[in-house]
Amino acid sequence: MSPAVMSLVALAVVIGFSLTARINIGVLAVALAWPIAVFAAGWKAEALLAAFPSSLFLTLVGVTLLFGVVQRNGTLEALARRAVRLCGGRAALLPVVFFLMAGVLSSIGPGAIAATALIAPLAMGIGHRAGVSAFLTALMVANGANAGNLSPISSVGLIMHTQMQKAGLPGHDWQVFAAAFVAHAVVALAAYFLFGGLKLFRAGRGPVGERPPALTGSQWFSLGVLAVWIAAVVFLRVNPGLSAFAAASVLIVAGALDDTRAFASIPWAVIVTVSGVSVLIAVLEKTGGMDLFTTLLANVATPATANGTMAFCTGMISTYSSTSGVVYPAFIPAVAGFVEKLGGGDPLQVALSIGVGAMIVDVSPLSTIGALAIAARPEGENERALFRKMLLWGFAMTVVGALFCQFFIRFFV
Repeated sequence: MSPAVMSLVALAVVIGFSLTARINIGVLAVALAWPIAVFAAGWKAEALLAAFPSSLFLTLVGVTLLFGVVQRNGTLEALARRAVRLCGGRAALLPVVFFLMAGVLSSIGPGAIAATALIAPLAMGIGHRAGVSAFLTALMVANGANAGNLSPISSVGLIMHTQMQKAGLPGHDWQVFAAAFVAHAVVALAAYFLFGGLKLFRAGRGPVGERPPALTGSQWFSLGVLAVWIAAVVFLRVNPGLSAFAAASVLIVAGALDDTRAFASIPWAVIVTVSGVSVLIAVLEKTGGMDLFTTLLANVATPATANGTMAFCTGMISTYSSTSGVVYPAFIPAVAGFVEKLGGGDPLQVALSIGVGAMIVDVSPLSTIGALAIAARPEGENERALFRKMLLWGFAMTVVGALFCQFFIRFFV
């Protein structure tokens, strides 16, 4: 068996374990990459070590450290509570507010998982008291978080943009963000009208919770540092990862959060997953496995159906596995080869289709985001019924995502 075939089989094994087992597939990916590269392909160990994505690793650690500080010291929760009160108790506005809150928090850095973890318990409690169904609240929070997940400064967005650069498609950060945001906004709007949004207009005003306490001095300082960091990244184009280390250091030194709690907030398992799979993908590329991979993909599509087919395939895989840790590192670098083998198609459109198709299914309860929403359900809510509804919605999104990408993704290029 050639190193190319071995590396492709290793990728299939990693994806298989991501669907069925509770093992960190980043560790497994490195474990499989090592014998293939060193013993089968004849690499030196140093060459394999050089494949480790150090830039991505530092960026993810820096950004998640910064937002771990402002989340754990209560700054983000305080902002969320104030955002909810802006609706003045109007029940019909609550789902929209939930969507926007999750989207804004996700887009400015923490990503969809952190945003959902923060917003879902708050939204579920408030929505329940105001008569908003738990299913609608879950969909609005999850889709809002995903809508902001591919912004140029979010942790997942940084992963996507790094993979885009590997695929030879740099400089399309805002197009990636716009495609994901519009797709999730469209399905959230559909959910709003399908699951009770119109009825809420007749509900009048409802309770929105107690008035939140005033921001502490530490929280005001955290907001200031966060605002400066965002402005520097967006307008001055400073490196988001390195500048995040600087911003986090300022907050920790100033006492906004102690060092131990700050580092405990970093999702090390996710970072190891992404980094480890990236090492295996590097081996896949250099041994010819990626070329073989794109040939297989091209056999199930045509130039006319490339966008929809890729969105559907990645959506199905993402339903059971990690979008940022498996799907993006495995599929985005294969775009150029896929289009070449296909004999037609637009690489940017295909890449955007992967970005949308893989993420739009992440409201499924089999994903972390969907599971967080279910875990935050109000007391008395039927867990089994909510799980079933969200599972069906998640599977339906594989088709919806494919149709959206097939017919509309070209408008973002």
